[in-house]
Amino acid sequence: QVQLVESGGGLVQPGGSLRLSCAASGRIRSINTMRWYRQAPGKQRELVASITSGGGTNYADSVKGRFTASRDNAKNTVYLQMNSLKPEDTAVYYCNADISREYTFAINSYWGQGTQVTVSS
Repeated sequence: QVQLVESGGGLVQPGGSLRLSCAASGRIRSINTMRWYRQAPGKQRELVASITSGGGTNYADSVKGRFTASRDNAKNTVYLQMNSLKPEDTAVYYCNADISREYTFAINSYWGQGTQVTVSS
């Protein structure tokens, strides 16, 4: 069984910073692209950032210059450094990853349980 577990969410004031982590565990052969999504109340889930196994990144326009995705392949972990946070960044943040399990080349998409980020004074 493969699991993704996020951590690092919380309450922060506008202009503050948070660092989210997402660790994959289980019988994993390889991890391809890892992504961060977010979903605010009453809104659709949106893609915030993605990072390939080689470290290539893409960001939503709304977070460019403020958020940075990184990963530690040895630890099967992806991070999201969030700076200059705004109230509109308030959402549940979800980790998603394309993972191939041991003894198979099939790639499946896995999701974490989500972590709440609240930006408020």
